[in-house]
Amino acid sequence: MGEKVISAIVLVGGNYDKTLLEKCLDSLSWTDEIVRVETDSVPGSFSEWRNYGAQKATGNWLFYVDSDEEVTPELREEIRREIFEGKFLAYAIPRSNTLLGKRMRHGGWWPDFVVRLIKKDALIKWQGQLHEQPKVKGEIGHLKEPLNHISHRSLTEMVEKTNKWSEIEAELLFKSGHPKMNIARFFSAGFREFWYRAVIKLGFLDGTIGVIEVFYQTYSRLITYAKLWEKQQSTIHT
Repeated sequence: MGEKVISAIVLVGGNYDKTLLEKCLDSLSWTDEIVRVETDSVPGSFSEWRNYGAQKATGNWLFYVDSDEEVTPELREEIRREIFEGKFLAYAIPRSNTLLGKRMRHGGWWPDFVVRLIKKDALIKWQGQLHEQPKVKGEIGHLKEPLNHISHRSLTEMVEKTNKWSEIEAELLFKSGHPKMNIARFFSAGFREFWYRAVIKLGFLDGTIGVIEVFYQTYSRLITYAKLWEKQQSTIHT
């Protein structure tokens, strides 16, 4: 058998959508191997899961795709061309985010570049517990064709996800020694998020769903800091 060129690494776990996973795997049928990382059976964080996938992969290139993402034929061909030309050792790919059934173009959702295509010997490691990023050798190139991402399929799912991830983020902020939360800091955190989503990134141009997302992301930010406040209070009263 010939040398494997591209290993697709797919994180699968939690309350994933089976239909989306099937579409994801079908869109990766052109790769030389697909490495499934079952996150429910492998303890750790996103960084640890991605590093685990790299250890299991045998290809020269690592292509990270989540179970709710899909590779278009155009992106497939661009990846093949870039790998053949060998301009860079890692690439950031723009994600096209579909939220509540709408493909977003504003509010900070486009272009949502993520570093997902990495030459295996150029990957040092993934780091960060929640907002993980790869540490790589060399300059990072940028692809043009998007990776489709189907997220925020319902408000119920959004609230459940916020409750889970805000707890992790609040814990990270707490352990980092974040200054004690007060009225001014709450106001500042909420205002910055709203200003970024609504004014700088013009989230309202995505219509009703764009407005919902602006307010929801502001709410999500405030929930994180409210949980941070709760953790800070617990240390005061113990």
